[in-house]
Amino acid sequence: MMEEKKDINSLIGFTLMGGVLLFYLWMQPPVEENIVSDNENQTIETIDDKTLIRKDIVDNLEIGDDSFLINNDNLNFNENQVDDNKVITYENDLIFLEVNTKGGFISTLYLKNFTNHLEQPIYLVNNDNSEFNLNFNLSNNRNVNSKNLIFDSSKFEDDENMVIVMKHIVSDVQYLEYRYTIKPNDYMIDFSINSNGLSTIVNTQDNYELTWDYKSLRNSKSISYENRYSRLTYEYELDKIDKLGQTGDDEDTISELNWFSYRQHFFSTILLSSKPLNNVKLSQINMVIDEDIDTTYTKNYISKIPLNYSDNEFDEKFHLYFGPTDSKTLSAYNKNLESSIPFGWGIFGFINRAIFIPLFSWLSSFLPYGIAIIFMTILVRLVLSPVLYKSYLSQAKMKILKPEIAEITLKYKDNAMKKQQETMALYNKAGANPMSGCIPALIQIPVFYSLFMFFPTAFDLRRKSFLWADDLSSYDNVLDLPFYIPFYGDHVSLFPILAGIAIFFYMKMTTGQQVASQQPAQEGMPDMAKMMKYMIYFSPIMLVVFFNNYASGLSLYYFISNLITIAIMLVIKHYILDEDKIHAQIQVNKAKPQKKPGRFQKKMKELMEEAEKQKKSQNK
Repeated sequence: MMEEKKDINSLIGFTLMGGVLLFYLWMQPPVEENIVSDNENQTIETIDDKTLIRKDIVDNLEIGDDSFLINNDNLNFNENQVDDNKVITYENDLIFLEVNTKGGFISTLYLKNFTNHLEQPIYLVNNDNSEFNLNFNLSNNRNVNSKNLIFDSSKFEDDENMVIVMKHIVSDVQYLEYRYTIKPNDYMIDFSINSNGLSTIVNTQDNYELTWDYKSLRNSKSISYENRYSRLTYEYELDKIDKLGQTGDDEDTISELNWFSYRQHFFSTILLSSKPLNNVKLSQINMVIDEDIDTTYTKNYISKIPLNYSDNEFDEKFHLYFGPTDSKTLSAYNKNLESSIPFGWGIFGFINRAIFIPLFSWLSSFLPYGIAIIFMTILVRLVLSPVLYKSYLSQAKMKILKPEIAEITLKYKDNAMKKQQETMALYNKAGANPMSGCIPALIQIPVFYSLFMFFPTAFDLRRKSFLWADDLSSYDNVLDLPFYIPFYGDHVSLFPILAGIAIFFYMKMTTGQQVASQQPAQEGMPDMAKMMKYMIYFSPIMLVVFFNNYASGLSLYYFISNLITIAIMLVIKHYILDEDKIHAQIQVNKAKPQKKPGRFQKKMKELMEEAEKQKKSQNK
């Protein structure tokens, strides 16, 4: 009887337990794993008490597939991020940007105050031209690429700044984070990479690598001209500046790197580091092979930056600049960023920074830009007019002495050493110096080259019109050709033609003066007079061809400069210099006792005498 009662009680107990279990299962259905996978029966391998990794994915992981990081407390990690292309947007007074949750980096950025040659916004990031990626290894040596990760997004205001946070969550206390701080009325963005609690997942014994693959978008009318001034520039050590090759492909590995600039002529994308970067591989690939086909990108820039973990976590601070390649804007950051602008090296860059940039900025503040170029050209030519006067005076003296030089040449035609000695003695008596005509020309070279570098990099000229030129920073085509002429192009620019005509008449005047002052050609030596006559025609043609695709502002400068030079020479010739007076003064100088030769002349005389003795000894 006792056994029966016991069996009944057991049956009732099991029944109640079963009912409770069924009720619990009904109230607590199995959690559905919302993870993209072809295999629904997946096993979980415990890594620690907080993080789980799907073992079947880890075992068969493809490089670049980073969807395996999941949350221990909530397996529905991606349930709120179904759309991989979700973006968070923000804009200040200068830039508009979008940050994509796929990869967590800036996917679109354009400048609000500038347009390109098609009157479209200047996009510095658009259409996947920028790929930003962190590459690192897990503790099981599997590879991860952040460009494939899905980030949670949020933004909030911090004082006057907007902060955008992109966070890839692994668990409640584990994440990888990109943080952007955007200031009002600023092109510079503070950017940081940090993490928390990932030391149990990431192999911190290895370095991780930051790669930024960036293709510069075309924004100018002449893609060849824009490409010529698109270049990767960087600063290393304290303040040393260097560049990769201007035209072809190039690469370099740099240590103690402070910043690098992906320059695309008038606009730049720059990464600055809060600490020096070592063993950074920078590369540049020319993407313009055929201008009729390759019209989207100019250069492909790639930077690969090895980085070290800080206390077993990601911890990097950078600044990102997206804006104009303008010296005033860049210099305001006090980071030597203006050195990325190709003003010229050494003395040429100094002349541009110290003289021409401030001068043009002042003139253009109250004059139209084309008129400002003309006024600056007039000022430059007036400053250099004393040099031009010295050169013309030297040529006039040489022209007057030419008959006497011819007599010396005839008299000592069989004795080159004696002829040279007598010629130098005549120059010394007359107070003439054949080199004095060359020295003024050499003095002008730094000025001319500095201006040659100034106009293609003058941001203020961009999209500024003058007369028929709608953009002084690009070519001024007045006629589009139905065909392409090698080295010239498929259009006709007018300012280069005007500059070519002006330089033709300038060379006609100066070459005639130089030919008149030249000594007769020696046997075995080229006839300089014939060469100069060829140059009268060759130089203008080369200028017209070469400048057809260059900035019309540069051609305008050369046109006005040559016109002013011609005018100054005519004034010097007809109103300042009197050849009869110069001739009379030379005769007076010749009658005076010969001046004691200087050390240089004395040394030259001794060398010539020594050479003459050696020649005589060899003839014996």
